[in-house]
Amino acid sequence: MKRLLAIGFVYVLLLSGCAGLDEDETKNWTPERLYSEAKEKMDDGDYAAAIKYLEKLEARYPYGRLAEQAQLETAYAYYKDDEPALAIAAAERFIRLHPTHPNVDYAYYLRGLVNFHGEKSFVNWLFGAKDDLAERDAKGIREAYLAFKELTERFPRSRYAEDSAKRMAYLFEAQARHEIHVARYYYSRGAYIAAVNRSKYALENFPQTPATEDALGIQVMSYKRMGLDVLYNDTMRVLRLNFPQSRYIAEAEALQSGG
Repeated sequence: MKRLLAIGFVYVLLLSGCAGLDEDETKNWTPERLYSEAKEKMDDGDYAAAIKYLEKLEARYPYGRLAEQAQLETAYAYYKDDEPALAIAAAERFIRLHPTHPNVDYAYYLRGLVNFHGEKSFVNWLFGAKDDLAERDAKGIREAYLAFKELTERFPRSRYAEDSAKRMAYLFEAQARHEIHVARYYYSRGAYIAAVNRSKYALENFPQTPATEDALGIQVMSYKRMGLDVLYNDTMRVLRLNFPQSRYIAEAEALQSGG
């Protein structure tokens, strides 16, 4: 009997110990405490832990200033934690729930940053260096551009507007370079009609960018290859007029028609 009581006592201790392990230490925390701990975790770079605190804050205290701020901070934490889909979803949720919030412009800006994927390339561009963003994710480039564009149009006086405008200019050129990258690929494969079409698209949709010379040059060379003399002469005239020192002039003249 004593042995059975002893076993039962140990069992109770084990259960109470397990219950202690499962107990949430934050259950009695105030929203201020949860937010403070989340900010501390973010300062330490532990974004996954910060997200947990922020989500608990919103779940327990869904109304008020800190709950709204927690939603915005959650989007940022997901962004820093390399969770782009969750970051965009959180930013869009904040925009949907708080369209007139004084910091809603940051949610638009963050949505652009998440799609951007090219901070190093952007800095290189600002200082005139070459980058390779145009050879990467065209969908991300386009979505980032549209997000920054929406911010500048909706909030022209936002403190993020100037930076967004610079990123838009960079992304505009990047989209043009992407089209040229694709056009060059088609040209190298002998798909000259496709190369001409992509070059035309770049000229029509991304005018007055450094890619203009390449677009005209690829068209000239493609027309020469296809033996389309009228189109070749017309496009060559435009190329000479705008880029008299272009390397494409000599290259196109040296090509054999119908090659």
